[in-house]
Amino acid sequence: MNFAGDAAMSPYEVTHAGGSVEHLNEEPGTTWLGRVIQVYPRAIWLNPTPERHWSYSASTDLIRRIFAGRKYPLTLAGLDQARRQLVR
Repeated sequence: MNFAGDAAMSPYEVTHAGGSVEHLNEEPGTTWLGRVIQVYPRAIWLNPTPERHWSYSASTDLIRRIFAGRKYPLTLAGLDQARRQLVR
């Protein structure tokens, strides 16, 4: 299982219930992502934003922590790293 996106949003959108565009959701995004990780423990996140810009967004780091560091740039080298992670 993989996710692709820059994860550059307000941390509130990940950490608070109703904080995202899904305002009626009674659970925060961290809860949902935690469920995904429980079902797919080797899930990865592919980020199309250049890696040198990841530190500009607190939510990007939050997603990296949720995925236990399994976050890779959407580049040929990043895809190769992700592939190696998935086949472990």
